[in-house]
Amino acid sequence: MLEARGAVKGLHAYRPPLAGRQGLRLDFNESTIGCSPRVVARLRSLDAETLARYPEREPVEGVAADSLGLDAAEVLLTNGVDEAIHLLCSTYLDLGDEAIIVAPTFAMYAIFAQAEGACLVQVLTDENFAFPIGELLSRINARTRLIAVANPNNPTGVVVPSEVLLQVARAAPQAALLVDEAYFEFYGETLLTSRARPANLFVARTFSKAYGLAGLRIGILAGDARQMSMVRRVASPYSVNAVALAALPEALRDQEFVNRYVAEVKGGRALLEQELRSLGLRYWPSHANFVLTRVGSAHADFVQALRARGILVRDRNSDPGCEGCVRLTVGAEEHTRTLISALRDVVEELELRREVRA
Repeated sequence: MLEARGAVKGLHAYRPPLAGRQGLRLDFNESTIGCSPRVVARLRSLDAETLARYPEREPVEGVAADSLGLDAAEVLLTNGVDEAIHLLCSTYLDLGDEAIIVAPTFAMYAIFAQAEGACLVQVLTDENFAFPIGELLSRINARTRLIAVANPNNPTGVVVPSEVLLQVARAAPQAALLVDEAYFEFYGETLLTSRARPANLFVARTFSKAYGLAGLRIGILAGDARQMSMVRRVASPYSVNAVALAALPEALRDQEFVNRYVAEVKGGRALLEQELRSLGLRYWPSHANFVLTRVGSAHADFVQALRARGILVRDRNSDPGCEGCVRLTVGAEEHTRTLISALRDVVEELELRREVRA
């Protein structure tokens, strides 16, 4: 009888709650206003012949590389950051190798690493989700072949200084260090253009958040040109579809649209954090387009009460160290104000002030 590999049978499947997402979607950190009108116009101009051809990725990689100040040989467009993670695991992990992640974090790092038969080394964050640099460095050994760090981190919004990440890369020259900058636009600091960027450092970016292209599934993996040539060997030449490739140049050209939205998110993030303080709810200062807050044992009721008001948020109670926590996406100002109004009602309804202070 045909059976899956043992590594696959032992995986915990990641099944995000995508069904029935009606209302104001503040659960998956998507843009709440969508993409640039220039992207929409480009999509409407596509013809049947474009869709009938296999997609050609390289010309658009050149455009993307120029926008980042990199050489095209250092850049690979991917089917979202998920594919970038998968490709790094396929390129560098063998059976029995070790992959280090700092938890809580994005679930796909662990899934793709374990699918290759690697041993997962999970290092828990320090108090207040601070990056556990000492513990992480102590876990590096000759078998360490991949280290994945989201910066800013999801679901906490906490960041790691560039010099600390470079310290990790130097401590493990035999390992690929992935710095996932999916929320870069809301933070503003990057290792992508660092002159000190070592050959084992890879940076991933996505167009799902600030650019509003989550439905097109397109991202970037960048790194040392020699290492990227190895990654390309395991990448499908057609993994990024023609529609996404047609849209990306227009999205990159409309930086005014992106900057305006990012400014709204940053302003809304400050408003939301101020409101959480006023409501007596614990939260962690965020550098992304979301805020993690602790509501306690009523977390499921909290999520449901907001859903009843037409607002979707994400329960993160099952993440390590996130007991009783809920993640709130920050979008356009009007959507943030809608969320704040609903939060006031829900906190009163569930008497959360009383529980949190107790």
